[in-house]
Amino acid sequence: MLIPARMSEAEEQRWVGVMLDKLAAQESKRILGDEELTERAERLSAQYFEGRARPDSVRWVTNQNTRWGSCTPAEGSIRLSHRLQGMPEYVVDYVLVHELAHLLVPGHGPRFWELLEAYPRTERARGYLEGVVAADRLPHLPAARGE
Repeated sequence: MLIPARMSEAEEQRWVGVMLDKLAAQESKRILGDEELTERAERLSAQYFEGRARPDSVRWVTNQNTRWGSCTPAEGSIRLSHRLQGMPEYVVDYVLVHELAHLLVPGHGPRFWELLEAYPRTERARGYLEGVVAADRLPHLPAARGE
């Protein structure tokens, strides 16, 4: 991304954030809409939970900046953070499987984690997400102008 040299570092960071948000919004249109996300959740439930986890709604949300997903079992609703858009499919699938498991078992007790063992890429996806969180905590060095 090219940024005018006259911009202060604060302006530069704000502008980069604006542009990344626009890019993410464009990318999300090419990824999955809520309807496709719901269909994907239904396939994952069939594959890993014999279809027992039946969400009433599955959708992307933009108000989850500290969680990757959330579930309200009483309503049968699953929400995934827009920050997952553009991540590898196995990572999105892991978060969906995680939230689907909450429709069957509330909390994060032993039974919950036993259910997640059915998804073969759980450890890899968790590692990926932990890496994203760790990278977000690193101090960001300013890029050389014009890069």
